[in-house]
Amino acid sequence: MPKTASLRRWATPLTIGAFLLMAVTGVVMFFEADHGLTTVVHQWFSWIFILGAGGHIAANSRPFVNYLKTRGGQASVAACLLVLAASFFSWGLVTGPQLERPIEQSLIEAPLSALAPLTGTTAEALLARLKAEGIAANAGQSVRDLARATGIGENRLLGIVFLAE
Repeated sequence: MPKTASLRRWATPLTIGAFLLMAVTGVVMFFEADHGLTTVVHQWFSWIFILGAGGHIAANSRPFVNYLKTRGGQASVAACLLVLAASFFSWGLVTGPQLERPIEQSLIEAPLSALAPLTGTTAEALLARLKAEGIAANAGQSVRDLARATGIGENRLLGIVFLAE
């Protein structure tokens, strides 16, 4: 079997499947309906999409190169590269993703006594919630301190603090 045929056997279906997954999860994220693992799946499966697209391009290199020789091909690549370059700047806008990291870091570093009012509870109730999960803590500890002391991930601890039912 020729090399391009064997590439096509896995690259084309992988590209199609990964594209569909990326498209659906991207639309779900756009409309902020991303519950569960939607964002994580979108981020990790982008690597699968890259792998499939790379194989697909390799299997179809001659048509790909020929397309890039056309005005339309060059214009589409140039437009996408411009949008990519522009996406690395905020242009004065503050977006949710820009805020996520500093907010999360503040929550991780704040003492549990400061987090309790943010969850609508008292420090004592928050400590009891952690204790019910088998985590001994004191009000002066931060989520980062607890993670280091217990080996439990910071996100899991934040989930216990903020997502309690």
